[in-house]
Amino acid sequence: MISTKGRYALRVMIDLARQNSEGYIPLKEIAERQKISKKYLEIIVKELVSAKLLKGLSGKGGGYRLSRQPEEYTVGEILEVTEGTLSIVACLVNGAEACPRAEDCDTLPMWSELNQIIHDYFYSKKLVDLL
Repeated sequence: MISTKGRYALRVMIDLARQNSEGYIPLKEIAERQKISKKYLEIIVKELVSAKLLKGLSGKGGGYRLSRQPEEYTVGEILEVTEGTLSIVACLVNGAEACPRAEDCDTLPMWSELNQIIHDYFYSKKLVDLL
């Protein structure tokens, strides 16, 4: 399940893409347009800046802007920054310990297939597709 953090991150990215500005957009304006708590958005944009999906500038004239063009972002990369993983089951998370039952697991092929479908779907969608 995608949390509010992931959904709000997409809303912030869409909002900034719609502004189509070379300048920085104050977080207060984004929060007002999106009707999301500025305090909650501060947590989200910090993660997006750390992942280099956004650029941030403090002080007068500061705010946030996209670091790339909207067509260069995938929904998958945005969600993975805020959600951590899009894997449907724990044994398929990158870096997870090998499951001792993997060879005997009757459901693993189904989970693997669903995992791939979800990955392919979110990574095929671009930010520009959501505008």
